[in-house]
Amino acid sequence: QVQLVESGGGLVQPGGSLTLSCKASGFTFSRHAMTWVRQAPGKAIEMVSTITTGGTSTAYVDAVKGRFTVSRDDAKNILYLQMNGLKPEDTAMYYCAKLTEPSARGQGTQVTVSP
Repeated sequence: QVQLVESGGGLVQPGGSLTLSCKASGFTFSRHAMTWVRQAPGKAIEMVSTITTGGTSTAYVDAVKGRFTVSRDDAKNILYLQMNGLKPEDTAMYYCAKLTEPSARGQGTQVTVSP
C-alpha cells in the first residue's frame, strides 16, 4: 500500500531555513510526479510545488518562488523541499503526495515560522 512519511518540520524564526523530506513506499516512486501541499489553520489546501518524473521540471506557487526548491532522490524514494527565507505566512502543515492523487497524503509535518 502507498505510504508517505513526511519529516523535517519544526519551529523556525523568520528568515530561517528548513528541509522537509518525504519517504515514499508501496509504489514505484520514480514513475510518479510528486507534489508538496500545505494547509494553514482555517485555510484551504494549497499546492506549493510539483516535480516531474526524473526531476526534469519543477513548479512553484508564486508565494514561494525563489525561496523553496523541490527535489527528489529516486534511488532512495525520497522527495525533498528545501525552504529558505521562511515567512510567518509559510506556517502550515506540509504534506507530500503523488501529483495524480493529491488527496492521498501522509500524516504531514508541521512548519511554524515565528519570532
